Amino acid sequence: MPLIAPSSYQPPARLWNGHLQTIIPSLFRKVAVPYVRERIDTPDDDFLDLDWAYGHQMPDSESGSKTLAILTHGLEGSSTSPYLVGMAKHLVQNGLDCLAWHYRSCSGELNRQQRFYHIGETGDLHFVINYALSKGYQHLYLLGFSAGGSVTLKYLGEQGEHTNPAIRKAVVFSVPLDLMGSARRLEQWDSLVYNYRFNRTLKRKVLQKAEVMPGVFPTAQVRKARSVREFDNLFTAPMNGFRDVTDYYTRSSSLQFIPKITVPTLIVNARNDPFLSPECFPTDLARELPNVWMEFPEQGGHCGFPPKEGTINSTYWSEERAAVFLTSPTLSPDRRPGQLIN
Repeated sequence: MPLIAPSSYQPPARLWNGHLQTIIPSLFRKVAVPYVRERIDTPDDDFLDLDWAYGHQMPDSESGSKTLAILTHGLEGSSTSPYLVGMAKHLVQNGLDCLAWHYRSCSGELNRQQRFYHIGETGDLHFVINYALSKGYQHLYLLGFSAGGSVTLKYLGEQGEHTNPAIRKAVVFSVPLDLMGSARRLEQWDSLVYNYRFNRTLKRKVLQKAEVMPGVFPTAQVRKARSVREFDNLFTAPMNGFRDVTDYYTRSSSLQFIPKITVPTLIVNARNDPFLSPECFPTDLARELPNVWMEFPEQGGHCGFPPKEGTINSTYWSEERAAVFLTSPTLSPDRRPGQLIN
């Protein structure tokens, strides 16, 4: 244990496959939460934009919340991505404060430094966690989505036994546990639309920054990239000290860090996720881990999990699932949907 099966998730009948469960919520879900934007400076003279949402009074109030959920978005996402803002709204309604932080260049304004972000970089998450603790929060929950889930798992595995005791639990969804496998999955014919979209936005940012930092970036090479993997091989890997894309993906994949996680963590990956390869469903590993629960619904798509009943704007199964796991006083099987398989 702990592998949770079968999962309780059931999709709406009108969204019958992983692509519909991925695309429809992403394009048409309308949900909002009253964020308060804060910009903090990093030690390397850059900045991170943080969006706060409060379930109680402000945290510096004596009666304010002492528990905070830190949400990490996916590749080229933001605090306004439907999957993230939906989660923030549900957690706030359940009394939790939320902090949705942005990777460098993902908040609507390009960052100052030459570097951007990459999936293996966990230093900024560590910086955000310490900043949250300095604000007076005593208990932290970490939530991650897609690439943000990978960053979260890698961070927790790197910290291992030295994980700050304020971090109580973590929940991640739709995580590319094996980056090379997921990159290849995105190159299959039925996922090319996602690959094209990510590649286009990543290249656009580099070319925009090249206009204010002329001569710094290999723009001719960047323009040649036709996939996320090519972009990472031509730009992300060399700009961040990796030998090539294989070195980058190998060293950054979160799968190898999972066994070192010491806090209760839930990983939820849908088997029909058009972003994930077979390596992202490590059933045998799940049975061996004392602190990490894995749940692999047959349906759900990528950062989807729309509710079986209700509208596209209703509370999603993933949001209810996360709230149950985070707020349950115990981790006994009867507090989780599904049956444990040992």
